[in-house]
Amino acid sequence: RAQLAVWVLDTNVTEPSLDDILRMGKAKVFDEALKNIEEEIKKRGLSFVYEQIELPLSPVLRRMEKRGVKIDKKFLKELAADYHKELDKIAKRIYKAAGGEFNIASPKQLGDILFDKLGLSAPKQKKTAGGQRSTRESELEKLRDQHPIIGDILAYRELSKLLSTYIDTIPALLDKEDRLHTTYVQAGTTTGRVASQNPNLQNIPIKSELGRAIRNAFIADKGMRLVAFDYSQVELRIAAMLSKDEALVEIFRNGRDVHTEVASRVFHVKPEEVTYEMRRRAKVINFGILYGMGVNSLMAALGTKRAEAQEFYDQYFAAFPKLSAYMDETIASASRLGYTETFFGRRRYFDGIKSSIPYVKAAAERMALNAPFQGTAADLFKLAMLKVDEYLQKDKRGYLLLQVHDELVFEIEEDAVKEVAAKLNELMESVVSEKERSGVPITVEGKVGKNWGEMEKI
Repeated sequence: RAQLAVWVLDTNVTEPSLDDILRMGKAKVFDEALKNIEEEIKKRGLSFVYEQIELPLSPVLRRMEKRGVKIDKKFLKELAADYHKELDKIAKRIYKAAGGEFNIASPKQLGDILFDKLGLSAPKQKKTAGGQRSTRESELEKLRDQHPIIGDILAYRELSKLLSTYIDTIPALLDKEDRLHTTYVQAGTTTGRVASQNPNLQNIPIKSELGRAIRNAFIADKGMRLVAFDYSQVELRIAAMLSKDEALVEIFRNGRDVHTEVASRVFHVKPEEVTYEMRRRAKVINFGILYGMGVNSLMAALGTKRAEAQEFYDQYFAAFPKLSAYMDETIASASRLGYTETFFGRRRYFDGIKSSIPYVKAAAERMALNAPFQGTAADLFKLAMLKVDEYLQKDKRGYLLLQVHDELVFEIEEDAVKEVAAKLNELMESVVSEKERSGVPITVEGKVGKNWGEMEKI
């Protein structure tokens, strides 16, 4: 309770220690410190977040941990064998290109091979704090076209990470029933989202085939099915809800595709004339803008010239003037107050926002811009978890197992899937009343299957 109280007061203090509790409670005794912190929570208008979201969420997370998720050990074992074989193949190709064996995992040895032996170099190459040339993924991406070894190194890293973090590690973490019990860290992020560890389920990759395959190892017990609900484009919907931008609200209210509609406005064509490439660019802009992406980052993400990126940027804000005004106001208010607030009142403080060092200030402004979207999504999720848990406690035909990014995963009795899933869907979509969300529908997409990787739409 005290940890949660400290964290609600200042989300920058993740997983608070006893010292943090005493320091923030300005007291030498624990009970007195907690009392002071809880009074400060009331003063700052954080009572809803503390009493209606965080405190009741604790038992829900404990129930999820206790239930755990069933793992197909045999599938993981076969996956491990395949991936280790593939890793060896990639290593051989790397050694051949490098003209000999070396430790691929050592940044120094890798740097010697790439930059000295093979003579690769990129403009504006970054160095590490220790003065070595960086072999970080973002730096290697710049060299991708110069030599096939780069693609192999990136693939090798991805595979090694999947093996060491999940595939080789999970079997040792299972209980007698082959269930995996991750630990949810409630006060573990600055954004308000739930984190998890041993293993960190938030990091199971979904962008690549290799990463996605791991999800097939997460299975439903006998007589059960896994059901997953994903909040679709939740942060963009929240941006429409918070900014009350009529054009953006209208897109969602009419159930149209937001990336196509944005493309149509930015590129001045009819929605039906939007090409795949235009929609892809609009998607980059949509998500980029929410994360405070400036013209330079947009230029890099789109692979265009600066003038073109600037044009997209200007057109975007011309199409959504109220969103633009809302974002300006968010930064201005964060600079004035030192914090931002979510729709539900959760605060996040930004020390760097008053900094005289330009890049520190700019980084703080970017985070401040995204915090209300990301934080409101986190609050929404937690409220949804409380609602579905309350229902499942009474219904007894299903369990909430996992919370990963924008998705909740349940295990539901096979013959009750249709009925229970319909109820869960309704609960998750009605967390915020229509009036509060300015008519922007918050929708979820449901899927069902025997494992988490191979699911069909409900």
